[in-house]
Amino acid sequence: MNQTEIVNIFTKKTLALTFVLSAAAMAFAQDKAGVTGMIVNKNNQPVPYASVTFSNKVNKALSDAVLTDEKGQYKLELAPGNYDITVEAIDYKKSTITKNIAGAGNIGALSIEAEATSTAGNKTQEIQGVVITAAATKPYKVELDKRTYDPSQDIVSKGGNLQDVLSNVPSVSVDTDGTVSMRGSSNVRFLINGKPSALLGIDDGANALQSIPADQIDRIEVITNPSSKFEASGTAGILNIILKKTKKTGFNGSVIGTLGYLPQTNLNANLNWRKGNFTWFLNGGGGYRESKNTSRNDDYFNNAVLDDDLVQRNTNSETKSKNNNYNASAGIVYDISEKTSVNASGTVRTFDSENFGNIDYRYTPLKNPFYTSNRSTFGTNNNLAFQGDFGLDHKFDDKGQNLSLSLSLQRSRSYNDTNIDDTIDNLKDIINQNTTNRSVIGKADYELPIGDYSKLEAGYRIDINTNDYSNDVRESTATKPLDFLKPYTYDATYKETFNAFYLQFKSKIGKLGYQVGVRDELSNVDINYLSLDPKKNVPATTKNYNNLFPSVYLSYEFAKDNQLLLNYTRRIDRPRSFFMIPNPSYNDNQNIFDGNIDLNPSYVDSFEFGYSISKKKFTINPTLYYRHQTDDTKMLVYNILATDENGVITNPKRIESHTKPINLGTDDRFGLDLNFNWDATSWLKFLGNVDLFGYNTKGSTLYDTFDKNGNPIQAVADFNGKGFSTRARLSSTFKVDKTFSFQLQGFYRGGQKTAYQDRKDMYAISLGASKTIWKGDGTLAFNVQDIFNTRAMRSTTYTANSVRDSYMQWQPRQFSVSLTYRFKQGEKVEQPKRKKDINSNASGDDQQGPM
Repeated sequence: MNQTEIVNIFTKKTLALTFVLSAAAMAFAQDKAGVTGMIVNKNNQPVPYASVTFSNKVNKALSDAVLTDEKGQYKLELAPGNYDITVEAIDYKKSTITKNIAGAGNIGALSIEAEATSTAGNKTQEIQGVVITAAATKPYKVELDKRTYDPSQDIVSKGGNLQDVLSNVPSVSVDTDGTVSMRGSSNVRFLINGKPSALLGIDDGANALQSIPADQIDRIEVITNPSSKFEASGTAGILNIILKKTKKTGFNGSVIGTLGYLPQTNLNANLNWRKGNFTWFLNGGGGYRESKNTSRNDDYFNNAVLDDDLVQRNTNSETKSKNNNYNASAGIVYDISEKTSVNASGTVRTFDSENFGNIDYRYTPLKNPFYTSNRSTFGTNNNLAFQGDFGLDHKFDDKGQNLSLSLSLQRSRSYNDTNIDDTIDNLKDIINQNTTNRSVIGKADYELPIGDYSKLEAGYRIDINTNDYSNDVRESTATKPLDFLKPYTYDATYKETFNAFYLQFKSKIGKLGYQVGVRDELSNVDINYLSLDPKKNVPATTKNYNNLFPSVYLSYEFAKDNQLLLNYTRRIDRPRSFFMIPNPSYNDNQNIFDGNIDLNPSYVDSFEFGYSISKKKFTINPTLYYRHQTDDTKMLVYNILATDENGVITNPKRIESHTKPINLGTDDRFGLDLNFNWDATSWLKFLGNVDLFGYNTKGSTLYDTFDKNGNPIQAVADFNGKGFSTRARLSSTFKVDKTFSFQLQGFYRGGQKTAYQDRKDMYAISLGASKTIWKGDGTLAFNVQDIFNTRAMRSTTYTANSVRDSYMQWQPRQFSVSLTYRFKQGEKVEQPKRKKDINSNASGDDQQGPM
């Protein structure tokens, strides 16, 4: 694809949508002037950290707010006009005056009066903090029950997507196929703004991670040991993706465009407006992206097989895809009163792709000359997702007694059509796979402060998820006309209902903070599976679980930014619905994924002991952890000879490799997870993560395979293994001047070995550069992902009659350039409160523990 074609794609696919959004932004743009001033008391002494609100008397969209510095001074950009200026500060009376702002300059000192009862030891009421927008000083923050990552300083992922951002988050790893893991475990639960989301599609597929632009992400909460307030799913932990919103008065937003290779184009806009009691936001955009997936499997059979004494099969596969992705979100918040607000939002996402694949097989017999076959595929995929969210928040008083109600309605569907031509037996396959997901999530959360340092929390949640699967596979050969392949043609419905109740209490005794809680989840799963092959049918299956999930958090604060953290939680790993549908996948007749309707949840007991030091220039957070998992889900790989529906061998030259999830044994993980960031100098910053962990996996099982004469036998799959491995990541940011910075990022993943599989180590290095332009309103960024093209997964898998060497690269080296334009940006500061606050509820299910 040449440069002209790329530009044409950019224009046709994404420009129109975002121009509509940004046109609204231009309507609010006006020339502004720099205004400075000072807030003083009656003794003419400066008042630090006072909130100053400028409310335009004609056009509220031109209003703005600012916070004074430690010298009582402030500055901001305002359009000329008449303003009501309101000043609030702790221990001072609220003051409002009217003033005309004619142009740039100093408007002088404004005087405010102290509260009459404001003497030492007397309590004063809290005032609302002023929240405006600014770059965070630290990209990584440690709290009692989570760690928060701010991607705004991540230059390498600018212009990218959620998958690119996650590749740089401490304690998180992204494999070459898009699989996300935390501390070596891939059972990660994704949330968007505190709840499951249709934005991530069905079963949180890897492709869905590419549908959320990096520019729409405000922060990522890494919750390795979630408390009882969170759903119990996700034994590795929870990644809570917080999307951008604003609390600023008036209009603000940004537009970002990206061009890159392998060809990719993106154009996205984030627009926000707050006027009076209304706040609305509109985020949207889209893009085009090409990807390339390369894999190789070399199977060495240690038993000669039937006529040709086959001893080796080499498989080379390459899949190229062209993807179009669009998304739009809009929402509104209305403040009914100072204590009650309602909100509503809607999201729509589309994802379309065309996939072109070729698989070459080379068979090397012991007696006869080798022979080859080719399997070519052409597939289309169409995804459409909708989501509507509704909520009510009520404050009973100013002491933190709150009630939050929310309802989320979600629907997504996926259509996949694939045509396959195989030279062996002149075989042709036509595959139609349709999946629909419907979800209803209702929540009620209540918070009751008790005294100055204690809080009781309680809540209820219901999740109703229904997945409908329809899979049609038709096949023809040189001797057989096109007809349904019965074992793989089916309809299935998977429905799960979860009812959850939680109760937790947090408090503080001197320097010791604690939080204890328990969650009760009642789970009901119904599976109906109907295949054209009556031998494959299973009766309707119902599974019920009722589990208690306790959590305990302790913290001891040596100093303000120096504390010990100790916690324990119990979690559950529920099988993905796709894993429990028998015979769910038939995209390659020699490499087949089988579901397991008898798959059960596994459970994890998780312990952490951490230490956190947070100073002005550095943060260090070493954490020792231990995780014990029972009924662990393992992937069993086994070989069988190709047979027809009656079990008769149809082709002695073809061996089918099957993969099937099973519950087996235990898995213990223990190690040291060290996160740090260090501002070494004014021009050099480091952000790093090192995970040194040991593993001890136990479990073995019998499975059906064949001997050298093709007779069925039972063999043992041995998953036992223990060892030590390492994962590490380091980002170095160099500030050349006030407007230009560049960043180097490197990661390393050590190998892991069991009796069943040996995974090799892997590393990659990426580069990014960022230049601020247009007086701070614009940013030009460039990045190269995987400079040396080394990001590939290599492994060796052992079965009873074969050894498989595998290589897989999900995406080769790529680079992109992006341009961001911001409307009406300011600094983000939250006014400190007089009373120590443990009642923060930043997002969704999330909460902040005792400090």
